[in-house]
Amino acid sequence: MANSATTLQPHQRELFGQPIGLYILFLTEMWERFSYYGMRALLVLYMTTSTLGDDERGVGLGWTSKEALALYGWYTMLVYIMSIPGGMIADKLIGQKKAVLYGAIVLCLGHGVLVLTDIWAFYTGLGLVIIGVGLLKPNISTMVGGLYKEGDIRRDKGFSIFYIGINLGALLSTLIIGGVVAKWGWHAGFGLAGIVMLLGLINYMYGQKYLTQVGNFVPNKNDETEVSYGKLYSKLFKSPTQLIFTAILLVASAIGWYYLEWGYGLLFLFLTAITALLMMIYKDLETQIFKDRFLVLLLSFIMVIVFWGAFEQAGGLMNLYTESNTDRVLFGWEIPTVMFQSLNAGFIILFATLVASIWAKRKLKGKEATSLFKMALGIIIMGFGFVFMVFAAMEFEKSGTSSMIWLVLAYLFHTIGELCLSPVALSFITKLTPVKYASLMMGVYFAATGLGSKVAGVVGEAASDFGEYAIFLGIFVLTVIIGSLFILILKPLKRLTHGAEDNERMMHYDEAEGFELADKQ
Repeated sequence: MANSATTLQPHQRELFGQPIGLYILFLTEMWERFSYYGMRALLVLYMTTSTLGDDERGVGLGWTSKEALALYGWYTMLVYIMSIPGGMIADKLIGQKKAVLYGAIVLCLGHGVLVLTDIWAFYTGLGLVIIGVGLLKPNISTMVGGLYKEGDIRRDKGFSIFYIGINLGALLSTLIIGGVVAKWGWHAGFGLAGIVMLLGLINYMYGQKYLTQVGNFVPNKNDETEVSYGKLYSKLFKSPTQLIFTAILLVASAIGWYYLEWGYGLLFLFLTAITALLMMIYKDLETQIFKDRFLVLLLSFIMVIVFWGAFEQAGGLMNLYTESNTDRVLFGWEIPTVMFQSLNAGFIILFATLVASIWAKRKLKGKEATSLFKMALGIIIMGFGFVFMVFAAMEFEKSGTSSMIWLVLAYLFHTIGELCLSPVALSFITKLTPVKYASLMMGVYFAATGLGSKVAGVVGEAASDFGEYAIFLGIFVLTVIIGSLFILILKPLKRLTHGAEDNERMMHYDEAEGFELADKQ
């Protein structure tokens, strides 16, 4: 006899065809992204504001644009690179659920410290934010994937809904924080970010009953399936090819340490350690199917790095360009620079479900709609957004200012590109990664995002020497080339996924039998 719908456990209940747990994670991520994107929008502007107090927003750090973009690159990179240890901690020690909880707590502390005006508080607060995001970001995304059974076509749409939460937080922060800073100063904006992160923490704690089936830490006593990173590293010394490649990377790291600043040396050493671990994971995978899928996943991270290396100009070079080179007056009111950051988030909220539906319809019609194709096309579309920034730079060179319409069009194309790549990449990882490495590989994805952010900072710094026109044009050319190359090799890459996306169906909850395929014979 079928159970009554009223007897369903909280974690089995649905809302609008999706697990209720998705909306708990949606709201938690929304408030976390409010805090992060609020910081992201303020950071470069705060650092480049004069120390003389001649700005209505208060005293800044008085740094040059090049110095500010350098720190911006390091900060945004470290925020995401910390996702790797964050994923490892969840996998090996506490599970995703507790990692998200502890990350939210640390974030609240970090934003609280940033309210203080001392320079030590600035660096300490940024450090705590980096640690908090590293614990929260990869693990909450992994939990979203865990809400769905294998082959459930709702997964992609679920990630798109989750992505709306990310961008609703970003939209609210960039619309509100600019006004708060204009009225009460920079540190009031930092404090507001902490208050909303506290809201996210409260929401997450309240919604635990809807998340009982995901994110739990279950110690694995089976030596054959337990993930032991120490054992994987020890096997490196018995693997000549991997050992030689690691040694080459160590030498390159030492050279980088000597010729560049120490920060790059540490970064190269960290990347060497992660590369060695990934090589050993590849070697340790049990079947060729797993190995092939893992290889495709790693190749897809190239697209991730390139995409975010271009996209993250929004918080750096494009943010500074908006502040100094753009005519921001609309109907007699000068729009705060921070508010232009809301364009991306607003467009995502408007178009996220539309783009997801278009791809779903293509898949049902048998047309090309694989994750790899979406990601490659996303890079190309985003790249075309920089054509409008090229036009903006040309107009500025002629008249000394440029119209804000170029920014609006650029952010529109960046947004469509992002919707093709980012939520799809999150879902792609959960499809191709063996379960025991799920959190680690989600961390590696976010680390790739972080590397892209560092690339964005380095490229933005180069504008001081080459000018905005050359940088924007170069980004356009590079993104179109990379996206086109992946489309050219799409067929062999699809073969290496071994049909990971071929059998997706719509699933529903059957009162008697649980989750079943909607088209079950």
